[in-house]
Amino acid sequence: MRFIEEVVVDEFLPTVRSMLAEDLRDRGFTQSEVADALGISQSAVSKYAAGDVARHEDVVVDERVRDLVERVGEGLASGDLTPVAALVEIEVLIRQLEEGDLLADLHEAAMPALADADVEFSVHDPDSGLRERERVLTSVRRGLRTLTNASGFAGLIPNVGANVAECLADAATVDDVAAVPGRLVDVKGRAMVPGEPEFGVSEHVATVLLAAREAGADVRGAVNLRYDPETVEALGESHPTVEFDAERPTREAVADAVAAADVPADSETLVLYQTGAVGVEPIVYVLAPTAAEAARMVRGLL
Repeated sequence: MRFIEEVVVDEFLPTVRSMLAEDLRDRGFTQSEVADALGISQSAVSKYAAGDVARHEDVVVDERVRDLVERVGEGLASGDLTPVAALVEIEVLIRQLEEGDLLADLHEAAMPALADADVEFSVHDPDSGLRERERVLTSVRRGLRTLTNASGFAGLIPNVGANVAECLADAATVDDVAAVPGRLVDVKGRAMVPGEPEFGVSEHVATVLLAAREAGADVRGAVNLRYDPETVEALGESHPTVEFDAERPTREAVADAVAAADVPADSETLVLYQTGAVGVEPIVYVLAPTAAEAARMVRGLL
C-alpha cells in the first residue's frame, strides 16, 4: 500500500526542490542563500548541485512544473514572493496535480489496483484564502518595486505621502486591503518605503478604493499621487477620470461621484481626483485591476 502523499514526498518534492535549487543558482544565489530560500540544509543543496538526488522525468518535463519553478525562482530572487507565498504556490500545484492528473498517474503506477477503482482525490481548495492574500501582497510588492525603481517617482509623492494598495476579491473593510504601513515619503529625491506590505494598515487609500468598488468600479489596486492638472490630463487620455468633492466624507463623496460618472462598463481602470479643501491636500488616485498594474500606469507618467 502506497499513499499519494508518499509519491509527493519521495518523487515530486525532491525533483521540484532540485529544479528550484538549480534555478536559483543560475540567478546568482550562493549555496547558503539557496538553502535559506528553500528552507533546506546546505548539504542538501550540495547534493542537488552534484546531481546526487534523482529527478523524476515525468515531473521535470511537465510544463506546469517548469512554469512554477521559473515563477517561484523569479519571485524569490526579486523579493516579490516570500517563502510562505512560494510554499502556497507549490502546495496549490500539488493539489491540482493530485486531482486525476500527473500525481494521480504516478500514484496509479505505484498502486496499479487504483486503476480499477472508482476513486477521486479532492484535497485542498486551490483558491484558498491564504493563497489569495499572498498573491495580493506579492502584487503590492511588485507595484512598490516598479515605482521605487522609477526615476522621478518621488516627485509625484504628495505631502501626506503615497501608498500602493490592493484588496481581496470580496473586500468589505480596510482589513481586506493590503498596503504599506505608514506611507511612502520623498527623502532627498528618493521614495522611501517604511515597511513590508500588510493588511489593514491603510485608512486613506483603502477607503477610496473600497468606495469606488462599492459604486461599481471593477478595480482592486490603487496608487495615490500629488495632484497636478497635467497629471490628470495625461492619465485622462487613456483612462476615465472622475472628480469628487474633498469637502464631503471621502467614502460617500467617491461612491457618489463614481456612480454618477459616465464610466464605460468595460473599463478596468479609473482615475479619481479631488482639488483640495481647507486642510485637505489635493490628491490623484490611480485605480486598476491590481496594485502592480496601477503602478505601471503611474510609471508611464515619468
